[in-house]
Amino acid sequence: MRGPDQVERLVAMLARLPGLGRRSARRAALKLLQDPGGLMLPLAQALHDTAESVRPCRICGNLDTEDPCRICADPHRDQEIVCVVEGVADLWALERAHVHRGLYHVLGGVLAALSGVGPEDLRIEPLLERVAAGEIREVILALPATVDGATTAHYLADRLAASGVSVTQLAQGVPMGGALDVMDDGTLAAALKARRPA
Repeated sequence: MRGPDQVERLVAMLARLPGLGRRSARRAALKLLQDPGGLMLPLAQALHDTAESVRPCRICGNLDTEDPCRICADPHRDQEIVCVVEGVADLWALERAHVHRGLYHVLGGVLAALSGVGPEDLRIEPLLERVAAGEIREVILALPATVDGATTAHYLADRLAASGVSVTQLAQGVPMGGALDVMDDGTLAAALKARRPA
C-alpha cells in the first residue's frame, strides 16, 4: 500500500539507514507521524542542528562539534600512542569499551583492490605525517579481521617500518570477519590488551 508522496519519501529516506529495511522504515515513519510535535519535529531539529555543527576532526578524522575533537584536545590522553581504525564507528566502539587512553586515526576505509580503493583513497598520508612529526612511539592497527583489513594492516606496517615507531595490531578476541563496532566491550578489551607486533 502506498501512502502520500511525502510519506513515501520519508519511508524511502529512513530505509536508507543501516539496519532499517522498507518494513522497519514504514513502522518508524508511522510512529513519527503519530506524534509530530513530540517526535518528528524534535528529530528534524536534532538532525538539522547536527548536520550544521558536526564535522570531521582535522587531526584524527573523528566526528565532533569541535575541531580538533575532544579526544585530540584532551591533555590527559597518551599523546604518544595512536590507534588506527577503519571508521568512526570503530573509534566509538573502542571508546565505549574504555580500554584505549591514547589518540586515534580514522582511515576512512580499508584497501580493497576489487572495489578500487587504493592508498590514495584513505587517510594514510596524514597518518604518516603525524608519525613523522616525531611525537608518536606506538601505532596500534585496530583494523577489521578481514582480508582487506589484513592487507591494509600489512601495507601500513610496511610504510611505518622506517619510522622507528612500534607498530602493533589487535590479536586474540577479534574473530576473522569481525567488525569492531558490533563486538562486546569484553572482547574489545581483550583484543586491545593482547595486541602484538604487526
